[in-house]
Amino acid sequence: MANDSTASLDPSSSSMNCGNGNFSYSKNSTLQRVGSMKANTIIEEVIADRLIIEKFSTSSNTVRIADLGCSVGPNTYFAMQHIIGAIEKKCESKGLSPSQFPEFQVFFNDQTTNDFNTLFTCLPPEKKYFVAGVPGSFHGQLFPSSSMNIVYSSFSFHWLSQVPKEVQMKDSPSWNKGRIFYASASDEVVQAYAAQFAKDFDSILSARGKEIISGGIMFTFMLALQDGCHPSKHILSFFLDAAGSILMDMAHEGLITAAQVDSFNMPLYLGTPKEITGLIERNGWFSIERLKFLDHKPGVDEPIEPSKHTAHIRAVIQDFIGAHFGAEIIDELFDRLHTNIAAHRDLHLSLGKAGVLLFVALRRK
Repeated sequence: MANDSTASLDPSSSSMNCGNGNFSYSKNSTLQRVGSMKANTIIEEVIADRLIIEKFSTSSNTVRIADLGCSVGPNTYFAMQHIIGAIEKKCESKGLSPSQFPEFQVFFNDQTTNDFNTLFTCLPPEKKYFVAGVPGSFHGQLFPSSSMNIVYSSFSFHWLSQVPKEVQMKDSPSWNKGRIFYASASDEVVQAYAAQFAKDFDSILSARGKEIISGGIMFTFMLALQDGCHPSKHILSFFLDAAGSILMDMAHEGLITAAQVDSFNMPLYLGTPKEITGLIERNGWFSIERLKFLDHKPGVDEPIEPSKHTAHIRAVIQDFIGAHFGAEIIDELFDRLHTNIAAHRDLHLSLGKAGVLLFVALRRK
């Protein structure tokens, strides 16, 4: 039998699949990159219209940029270079020559378990910035006060700092028995997740509010729900609910235990624009410059083979699954998930038609 641990999941101990193998995040994150690129024009507009280059440090003339939850692979390099290019265009528009451009320092942040070795090994040689790695959780402060000009985060802030404690307690009305996600669970489970997200997102905003200078910018992409949409109608929920059902089947077959499934929950939440707007306004550190769903419909605009969908999901959740259930069930689980995705292709295509990726641009007050 696989690992018989029923201990609750510690999100800080798991990360995206490391290395450059077939199931690594670096090889299976093109959907994230395509989604992020949908906002390139908006990022350029916000930097052109709202970034005050006179705010750059007059003593060092250095622009400090951070990518929070950078993971591994090329996505973070593309994003950083695009932001730097937009700032250089802004400088040109102000009549500055290239010799007067600021220097750039980029901080790559993720959990301590992130594969920073692969990240730094693959840095583009033509990069226009100095590099530093900052391991740690973005749910707390990572940088000195008023030290950052721009903070960027892609597919990260929907991750929770912890699974809500109530959903793991047998005597709680929020106990999420037999499921690994909240989307199809009771209202009590949904409310527990929503409360944890509200607490975590407020912590994220407060930490960034301390770190970013007045007039600085934060860009983030988050998996999210349309207002009024049930969480089970999100394409990610389809994949996670399917994985949960497969794990229960494996428990019935004796490959794992039901107690293991009952004690495992994925630590992420799909907020709505209404929720996120309310949390930003209540927090008070930032003004909202842009908040909109991007035209990103995975598998709808261009057909995606079930094997590719499965590989993308595996790259994201394998580490969480392996840490809790044991590595020996991984191949069997994702083989079955591939079969499930292929059998329900029309369903997940219809779910993909709804907005799934929310872009938010904030300006530090």
